[in-house]
Amino acid sequence: MKIVDTLKNYNYISLLKNPFFLVGILFVIWITFFDSSSYLEQQVINAEIDKLEDNKKYFEKEIEKDKKAIKGLKSGDATEKYARENYYMKRENEDVFIIEFDSLPAK
Repeated sequence: MKIVDTLKNYNYISLLKNPFFLVGILFVIWITFFDSSSYLEQQVINAEIDKLEDNKKYFEKEIEKDKKAIKGLKSGDATEKYARENYYMKRENEDVFIIEFDSLPAK
């Protein structure tokens, strides 16, 4: 029994004394933590890429919405309605009254 335990310990000790094994372990540690393109740095970059892709999807939806709004504003009536609602424009001999409602709920 003691001989088998001694052989198992000998295998681990000889593995730790092997210079190729040590260099390999150091290489893995260096690549994982210290290199400029380390595993940890790649995780940060991937998270940033995901965030940018989400922003891209959001802005593509906004562009499509704006394109539809532009197509709708091609007619004169829609342009006039938009100008009246957003820029408070008016026709000659016309008065515009702006009514603002109190946003506080009644008690």
